Amino acid sequence: GNCLRSDKARELSQALGLQVSPEQVILSHSPLQLFSQFHQRCMLVAGQGPVEENAHNLGFKHVVTIEALRKAYPLLDMVDLSRRPKELFPNSSQNLAGVILFGEPVRWETSLQLIADVLLSNGNPGAELQDVPYPHLPILACNMDLLWMAEAKMPRFGHGTFLLCLESIYKKVTGKELKYEALIGKPSPITYRYAQYLIQQQAEKQGWKAPIQRLYAVGDNPMSDVYGANLYNNYLKSAQQSQAQAGLKRSPQAASAQAEVSLELKNDCNNSVESCESILVCTGVYHPDHAAPKRTEETVFHGHRDLCFDPSLVQASHIVQDVDDAVQLAFKKENWS
Repeated sequence: GNCLRSDKARELSQALGLQVSPEQVILSHSPLQLFSQFHQRCMLVAGQGPVEENAHNLGFKHVVTIEALRKAYPLLDMVDLSRRPKELFPNSSQNLAGVILFGEPVRWETSLQLIADVLLSNGNPGAELQDVPYPHLPILACNMDLLWMAEAKMPRFGHGTFLLCLESIYKKVTGKELKYEALIGKPSPITYRYAQYLIQQQAEKQGWKAPIQRLYAVGDNPMSDVYGANLYNNYLKSAQQSQAQAGLKRSPQAASAQAEVSLELKNDCNNSVESCESILVCTGVYHPDHAAPKRTEETVFHGHRDLCFDPSLVQASHIVQDVDDAVQLAFKKENWS
């Protein structure tokens, strides 16, 4: 998610040899455009890449980056001795109303410190407050992957690891739980719901007359890709009985925000989709030689703390070698081959 949707569409077009439009691309932060109740507020944005441009493209009108906040309050970032200010300037006035966590930042200590400062000061890190405000300012977090696969032999820390650090620090300092207004990106059902909405939009543009009844979710990470697809499959199965998102444990604050967006999407999505099948590929985090332990109770859950762990949710509907095999499998199941 640390890029623009247009850049990702261009990258995919070149890699696949066919034209991919930005409207066909979903990044971890894309569903944030539905959270219009925050678009007029002044929000602190953390991550790397074009975070300001991403925020503006999603509808947020007033954003402040970690670096801008650091410059406004030079005494806040003190871990790196080489970056401590040589001379002091008066603090700038920043009245922040919330935090958007797009993805893992470059300097974790700086982002962790300044985000904590904003939460503990109720959006004014220059103030001296006697009491810690709670509930704290709303936090919108994207991308919960604890680990991801790069060129290294072992998986690398993802944004989920950064969130884990922030949660632990806040709990240690305040004795209270960090709460999220919304968790966006896999495996959040709102992301799959948003994907369904865009898929149905694309089908209408292509003149596709038949209702879409099955979705296929392809990924390499059992704890996010497979878990999320299976969780959304449960959501689809239970949607007629309840608007509650199956398998989620959320604070009332977070649940209300998620439910509001879910209801908005429900009005825009037709109800033809019956299932979401998970397809696990062996070219990333998952490798068949390093499969999960046979006893499910020994499985270590890498998902976010606000998600219930059900061992069945990390069991893929299908396991194939790579994405090409996954596409061929979907074609075969849909009788397109």
